[in-house]
Parts: sequence; C-alpha cells; structure tokens
Amino acid sequence: MIRFEHVSYTYPQAGHPALQDLSLTIAEGDFVLVVGASGSGKSTFLRCVNGLVPHFYGGHFAGRVLVNGHDTRDHEPRQLAATVGFVFQDPEAQMVVEIVEDELAFGMENLGVPRPVMRRRVEEVLDQLEIAHLRRRRVTTLSGGERQRVAIAAVLAMQPRVLVLDEPTSQLDPHAAEEVLTALQKLNADLGLTIVLSEHRLERVVQYADQLIVFEGDAAAPPIITAGPPREMLRQSPLVPPLVELGQALGWEPLPLTLKEGRRYVLSHALDNPDISTPSVIAETVRGKGLGERLWPRRAEPRRELPLPVLAAEAVSVGRGGQNILRDVSVALYSGETVALMGRNGSGKTTLLRALNGLDPVAHGRVLRAGQNITAVPAEVRAQEIGYVPQDPRALLFHETVADELIWTLKQRASTHPSTAIEERVRQTLGLLGLEHLAKAHPRDLSGGEQQRVALAAILVAEPQILLLDEPTRGLDYRHKAHLTQLLRKLQRTGRAVMIVTHDVELVAATADRIVLLGSGQVVVSGPPRELLNDSLIFSSQIGKLFRHRAWLTVEEALRGMRDEG
Repeated sequence: MIRFEHVSYTYPQAGHPALQDLSLTIAEGDFVLVVGASGSGKSTFLRCVNGLVPHFYGGHFAGRVLVNGHDTRDHEPRQLAATVGFVFQDPEAQMVVEIVEDELAFGMENLGVPRPVMRRRVEEVLDQLEIAHLRRRRVTTLSGGERQRVAIAAVLAMQPRVLVLDEPTSQLDPHAAEEVLTALQKLNADLGLTIVLSEHRLERVVQYADQLIVFEGDAAAPPIITAGPPREMLRQSPLVPPLVELGQALGWEPLPLTLKEGRRYVLSHALDNPDISTPSVIAETVRGKGLGERLWPRRAEPRRELPLPVLAAEAVSVGRGGQNILRDVSVALYSGETVALMGRNGSGKTTLLRALNGLDPVAHGRVLRAGQNITAVPAEVRAQEIGYVPQDPRALLFHETVADELIWTLKQRASTHPSTAIEERVRQTLGLLGLEHLAKAHPRDLSGGEQQRVALAAILVAEPQILLLDEPTRGLDYRHKAHLTQLLRKLQRTGRAVMIVTHDVELVAATADRIVLLGSGQVVVSGPPRELLNDSLIFSSQIGKLFRHRAWLTVEEALRGMRDEG
C-alpha cells in the first residue's frame, strides 16, 4: 500500500535533511505506530504519505513514495485525498466551515459523494466518535478535544483506504481517547483500513499496532529510523510507557504491552495483595539492581496549606455564546502546591484557567490574587505574577528566533531583569528545557512538542510565582515529559504555585498534590491523587491500574514499594 524508496528530504533553509535515504514498506491493512522524540521527523514522514511533502512545504526531495501505486511526486494532496485521509496534529488547521455537521460533509462534497450517501456517512461518524450532540455547534465554540474528534470524523467520513493521524489523542480525555482508538482498531480489523498513526502516549495504542516505526534523534541531525514488531522494538527503547518500563526494570519476558499481560506477572508473584508482603525474589531483584533509587528524586510531601491562597476562584460562573461554561466553581491554589484540573473534554477546564488569569470575564463570583480581586490588578502586573501557557503554544510565539521569544519576555520586565543579565538568563532557561540547539531556530518551524517547550520557556524565563499550564505535555515524548516532571517538582520546592489542565494521568500521578475534577462546568470532587486515581476506573495511571490494591501510581513508587516490603 505504501512504499518509501530511498527517500531524502530537506526543508527550505534547513541545515540538514529531515529524512535521509529512507526505505520501508507498509502493507495494506497494517496498523502502524510511529514513535520517537519530539522533533525527530515523525510529522515529516507522515506528510510524505499524502504528498504535503514536497508539494506544500517545498525544499529538496529525493527518492519516491508510492501510495496504492501513485507516485506522490506526480500526485498532489488533493489528488490523493480519496485514497489518503490525513488528520493533523493541530485540528484547527483543517477546520474549514462554521458548523460541525457541515465540516463533516465538506470533504465528501469535494469528492462528489452523492447526497444520500453523504448523509448516511455523517450519521455513522457522529455515532462512531460519540459527537452527535455537537452536530449543530459552531466549530469556534468547541474545546480542543472536541475539535480533535470532529477533525477525525471529517476524515473518516470520506472513507479513505489509508488513514494517517498525527497525535490524534493529544487533547482527548482518557475515555474519549479510548473510544477513538477503539473505533480506529475496529476499522482496521473489520474493513482493512490501513492506519499510520503517530503517538507519544504509547500506553493508549501500542497493543493495536502490527508494526512500530521508531525515529531516534532530534532536530539537530537526520533521524535513525528502524521498524519491527512492537515487543521487539520496545525491549531496549528508552521511550516506553510505564508498564513496559516496569517490565524492563524487572526483566519480565515476554515484555508485557497490555495491562492484561502485566497482571499475569503481578498475580503470579502475589504483588497485588495488600496483606502479603512482596516475595523476596522480586525484592532482591529490585534491591540488587538499585531500581528503587534509579529514577527521579522522591516526591516531596505537599506543603501545608497557608491561610491565604495565592490564587482562588470563589463561586465563579462564566458564560459564552448563551451557554454556561462554569457554574458556581470554587477552587484555591497555595504556594508550593501543584494542582491538576481534570475532567472530560468540554467540562470547563480551560475556561477556569483563563478566568483565574483574568482573561475570561466572570459573570458571577470573583477571582482573588492574594486576597485582591484580580480585576483590580493591572494586566501588566498580572503578566509578571502569573505565567500562563495556553493549549496552543503558537499563541505565544511571534518572534524570528526561539532566543528572541525569551528576550522579549525579559525586556518587558526590564526593572527586575537588567540587560546585562538577560543573555545569561535566556541561556539558563533554554538549557533547563533542552532547547539550546534551537536558540536560533524560527519557532513556527518546530514540531508541536518543541513549540510546547519553547512557549513554557518564554514564560518561565521571567520566573513568575504562579504558573497556569494548559495541556503542557501535548506533543512531548516520555523523555521530555520526565524532564517536565522534574522541573515541576523543583518549582514546587522553591515555593511556586502551579495549576495544570491535563488529561495526562501519568503526569498527574508523578507531580500533583491535589486533583480538582470538573464535570459540566462544576467541581465534582477534589482530593489527593492517591485517593482519586486509585479509586477511578478512567482517570488512573497504568501502574495504578496494574496494582489496584496498592498505593502505587508510578514506576518509581512501585519499585520503591517492592524494595521496602521485601
């Protein structure tokens, strides 16, 4: 179905190829998972399949890509649209019309699909992706996750033979992500649809894959690309989900890829019974390899709540377009605390974050910054005290280079950052987020994960005391997510207050002191991660699901627990 023959490609003005002498074959009906570090070339590879590379991006292209016998050098993306459906990393990039139902029909209209067939397909994809309730909504009123599902539905409605998806679940809550991936797996199994999917959260999808294509490297050099069966490719890989990481550490063979497979090891060693201490053979393995100490530093105990929160919403209600987005929401954030806002797509998480920053007007209630109504705090003062990174990092990126983004932030705060210190501060912050090699790059030329890190750097460089982060792990691979985890713990220890909107339960398990769960614009429950995640069927980490009767949420905690109990 898809064949790469000695493909090399270099973007315009790039210093080295994004792909170099790549040859591989994807058979018809395969479910292929593309994995690798942020900026390693995964999106470029996907764009080659539908001809966006080289027709849209230009640059230098060598070799050839054949899709169902069509040479992409001779067929532009619009000519391949009936064969290849493409879902972008950024769903907003492919929204064309105003109403959801019309968006689903737009692609079929361009392909000349008869109207009765069009209507039937629209109904089918509305049901498949559970978005029938959105059919008459304006696209501009949808949450990020809702837009992502609409984008996938619009492509599925055209019934392509090949479906290419660039991180299709990055903005979806765990349940919605599971529904989307289950639908894709069913289309692959029942209809033989060829699926090529890029994804960082392997725990969601690796069990469906026939083949893994692994990109090793970063934007500083052409990637090394290998392919093979998932279990074989993950055996020595550093970019693995928590279950596989635990299996690697304990030498489990065959390496478990699903919780069902992992649970067999757990049950065979009586590891999931709270009344039985860990058998010595496992404890000795953990102790002998030093596994209990090999990961990140032990998470600090959360600080005791201060009498006065640094930021608080009191009975806040927010409306938009005639709809109640938030209703009577109260939440507080204290110094030295990390709070995670969770909930399904469209529950009001982003709106609450924006209200806490004074960006969305409050209809009822009030937002307080250190006891003062935030509406009385000038915008420039709020910007210095509260660092806000939105869901779409490009909203913060508008300079010619990455370094310039950080320099601009500091120059707005010249009174606290003398010009002599700016260069050193920029260098330190870029180093903190592993961005030194991209200092002179244009932010718009970076991958989604790299843009996410640049946007965070542009805020962190000014050292705000409060951080509001909307989906900060979107586009991040496991390595960079581990770096972000360490950074958030460091910020907590220095007394910073952090609030995160996220669907990433692994990040929450590793960093959060408290979870606030929203539903339909209201606070459903609030409490510590160990209590809420261990008791949840949906919002739980892989390790939490694996050890249902233990208090372990991360690989780090499981290894320490086994060592200590032995």
